[in-house]
Amino acid sequence: MPEDRAGPDLHVTHAGPQAAHHPVHPWVFMVLIAPFGVTAGYLGVSIAWLLAKHGVSVGQIAGIVALSILPHTYKFLWAPIADSTFTRKGWYLASCTLTSVGLFALGALPATKPGLALLSLVVFLGSLATTFTGMAVESLMAYDTPEKEKGRAGGWFQAGNLGGSGVGGGLGLLMIQKLPAPWMAGAILGALCMLCCFALMWVTEPVATHRRESVWSTIVAAVKDLWTVVLRTRVGLLALILCFLPLGSGAASQLWAAVASDWKASANTVALVTGVLGGVISAIGCVVGGWVCDRMDRKTAYVLYGVLQAVCAVGMALSPRTEATYIVFTSTYAFITGLTYAGFSAFVLEAMGLGAAATKYSVYASLSNMPIYYMTNIDGWAHDKWGAGGMLYAEAAFGMLGLLVFVAVMAVWGKSRSQAAAAA
Repeated sequence: MPEDRAGPDLHVTHAGPQAAHHPVHPWVFMVLIAPFGVTAGYLGVSIAWLLAKHGVSVGQIAGIVALSILPHTYKFLWAPIADSTFTRKGWYLASCTLTSVGLFALGALPATKPGLALLSLVVFLGSLATTFTGMAVESLMAYDTPEKEKGRAGGWFQAGNLGGSGVGGGLGLLMIQKLPAPWMAGAILGALCMLCCFALMWVTEPVATHRRESVWSTIVAAVKDLWTVVLRTRVGLLALILCFLPLGSGAASQLWAAVASDWKASANTVALVTGVLGGVISAIGCVVGGWVCDRMDRKTAYVLYGVLQAVCAVGMALSPRTEATYIVFTSTYAFITGLTYAGFSAFVLEAMGLGAAATKYSVYASLSNMPIYYMTNIDGWAHDKWGAGGMLYAEAAFGMLGLLVFVAVMAVWGKSRSQAAAAA
């Protein structure tokens, strides 16, 4: 794939030069985005384990996990609100508070078949709150990251996302098993999320140069900015196409706790390798992936990471069903998922520029959640129909299908560009 970077002209129309900012170390973004990941991990590991323990099927668990992804799939619809009103720090404080309340509610509600309806409602509302947490951090990161360090920033950002998921899942499951009542785990995780707000002290509220005299005119300006970057630049369109493809989705990680019995993995093992240890491994993968993305074409790196993830899924399907195998392959999968998430953030930051950052990042992030949403459901369906091996083969097959589609798009694109050049 030919080298393709966003040129300096991409940023001129959105805001002043980035040199006016004194960028903070990206570890700040890792801390700020942690509540986003904690919520996903607590649901995908801790609550999923409780549901499986109480006889809820893998398909039903997959449905609830997929429901938590749904608001993130359509958050671009309300992203202009975050870009047009309030401050980034204000949105972060408000959404983080609601996220903490949601974590407490998840632990307090019964994780049983009769309680699925109410649990689903809380999952959806809590996930809705975290969309504003993500928007606030993404906007702060866009304004405080130099062009040459977008991969590094994306890596640390996703390290907080996946590391937080490990803390929420692993620590949450351990506390559920050790503490007298499940609500205590949710309350403690909620308090830890509120502590992340202190990291706002290291971040400067950026000047909202895209805002106009009224909220409506600001929303119109944000939509125009979105149109200019996403649909009228080559790098923006390529990033848009990658978001739809089931390549590097990491969807199987949403169901490791639910399928652990297929590998005879104990609850402690699940808590360790899909929780705290998995979060650390994913975070390392994010930092490594971001570093690599600053040294090669970022879209190419993302595609390579997706291929590695499909190979890992096939390897796990072919391996013996033992606890040791579970540990090795889920840990490997976690590292590769860290690579793919860092690759995603890197090429999105490259494509979007500044301006209405929350709106533009949300469009890409929303679309990227679509393959996670449908692959989580497909993985759950495949497991119920063909078992654990079928689930992993299905994920790998769809990943390779996504690769073929992207290669075909690039081939057609390259041919059309050559014809245009010849005509010129």
